[in-house]
Amino acid sequence: MQVKNVMTKRVVTVAPRTPLKDVARLLVSHRVSGLPVVDEDGSVLGVVSEADILVKERGRNGRGSLLDHLLEVNGHQLVKHGARDAADAMTSPAITIRPERPVAEAAGLMLDRCVNRLPVVDHKGKLLGIVTRADLVRAFVREDKAIEQEIRDDVILRTLWNTPERFRIDVVGGEVTIEGEVHDAESAELLTRFIERVPGVVGVRSRVTWAVPS
Repeated sequence: MQVKNVMTKRVVTVAPRTPLKDVARLLVSHRVSGLPVVDEDGSVLGVVSEADILVKERGRNGRGSLLDHLLEVNGHQLVKHGARDAADAMTSPAITIRPERPVAEAAGLMLDRCVNRLPVVDHKGKLLGIVTRADLVRAFVREDKAIEQEIRDDVILRTLWNTPERFRIDVVGGEVTIEGEVHDAESAELLTRFIERVPGVVGVRSRVTWAVPS
């Protein structure tokens, strides 16, 4: 499954000079935790989030961690304390992803970079949509039949260039059992790893075999 299959295409955005009060109102009224900041051409400049608003709300004299004070020295948080619009408050550059990338890659980026959303952009950096953690959770709650079909079509056929009919696949509650034969142990391991990355897969029980060289 690709990011384009789960992303939201109608995205609420703000311009760089959108006043911070208006940004906060949009966050509240649309019940979202972050908004892409885009220029007149639709290119993503950054993301302004609830956390950026909280930096402003805490004020200069708020008690923070040692890291906060180090950031103050470097000027990063200081700029946000004085923010008046989206451009001042946003986190830039934005962490983005292309629409054809796997959903598993989006999940990895969100976890590794500690973000809740990823603007989806084209090759020129223009906004196409947005994918959130909630979108990925919804992708995880999919029917077993859809999981099996993706394993056959995307993993076995298109990714590993193998014949799906050579394998028996059973999916029950997201638990995948697969039987069949591949060329070697490395191929069997690769097959398991790719299946684990399919949204909705809880676990993989591999009974795949391979010929042992004589």
